[in-house]
Amino acid sequence: MPMTAPAPVSQLDVAADLLTLLRDSTTEPRPDSQLEALTLAVAADLPVLLWGEPGIGKTAALTQLAAALDLPLTTVIASVHEPSDFSGLPVVGDDPATQGVPMAPPDWAVRLVRAGRGLLFLDELSTAPPAVQAALLRLVLERRIGALRLPPGVRIVAAANPRSSAADGWELSPPLANRFVHLQWTHDHEVVVRGLGGTWPRATLPRLDPRKLPEAVDFARRAVCGLLAARPTLVHRLPTNETGRGGPWPSPRSWDMTLSLIAFATAAGSARDVLSSLVRGTVGDGPGLELLAGLDRLDLPDPEDVLADPAGAVLPERGDLRQAVLDGVVAAVRARPDRARWDAAWAVLVRALETGAPDLVVVPATTLASLRQQDWDVPAAIERLAGTVALSRRADRAAVASKARR
Repeated sequence: MPMTAPAPVSQLDVAADLLTLLRDSTTEPRPDSQLEALTLAVAADLPVLLWGEPGIGKTAALTQLAAALDLPLTTVIASVHEPSDFSGLPVVGDDPATQGVPMAPPDWAVRLVRAGRGLLFLDELSTAPPAVQAALLRLVLERRIGALRLPPGVRIVAAANPRSSAADGWELSPPLANRFVHLQWTHDHEVVVRGLGGTWPRATLPRLDPRKLPEAVDFARRAVCGLLAARPTLVHRLPTNETGRGGPWPSPRSWDMTLSLIAFATAAGSARDVLSSLVRGTVGDGPGLELLAGLDRLDLPDPEDVLADPAGAVLPERGDLRQAVLDGVVAAVRARPDRARWDAAWAVLVRALETGAPDLVVVPATTLASLRQQDWDVPAAIERLAGTVALSRRADRAAVASKARR
């Protein structure tokens, strides 16, 4: 029987095999603060907007995130759609006078509802004209498209390029911008090199500790409410310039989002840089940094507890936090002065002198000394601090004299 010659291999088939090999990659657990911030916001069910220059991997990150979380990915290029694609197209029924005119949703929304879960990726958001941005408001906030409502299992993530690098770019409208957690997306040289070699970092949802949930909620509420009680002007502050209004800024809505993010980050034990990205990306840099500074002070010991047990008090290592504790102790003595509390405060200052930078005790020691009443004996602890205070004053006088000579 004659041998049959093998069918010739198509060059396109060979090219397809090569493309398959090029696209073959694996993932590995790797610390990545911006990826962790993204997954934390996704877990908190908050809309996220990734800002970054073209070509740095925003779309690839979302594709990998959807695969890692086992969520079907639906990509919608906002700039090529009409407002009716998000608000719904009117469909005239049999009797509009009695049944009304329903708004038919697009096919991608129907697929998401049928699946019951998924990752909706709104790409090129900054190139969407104002009319489309207005139509997106209801989708992002209420999760409604036409007559459909997206199920709870659907998460929303968007991406945008800065106006300077976007094709026919627009600034985001303030109402739309205020509905997102804004994250700055940058490339990491090591991640890119390792990824091109076939291994990308793996996105995973944060591991929330069930035992920390009530504590995390209480911590978040104390942090946000404490700041806004002291700084009422931060409750709502619309930026005055167009670029600022298109980014994160404080409002009751964004503070509510911030509270959720603090609770999730606390329950997950997230690092400080992750929480910083999330907070500043929700209420802006200024209010966000004030809140982060307040978070540090929430963990400081109560001045009354420190006065009750000076020998057992644990003082913070960070200089600014230690200074805050010492100032709080002296303020507590000023508010309710008596001999025992005055002596206890001196013991705290001595402990601070022995375990940290001496210059931190200069101002508290000077203030505490001014609170002495006539019938109070000078404690022996003052002698240990006197040298530090005197040295600090000599250094100050030398600095002033040096400046005068110049």
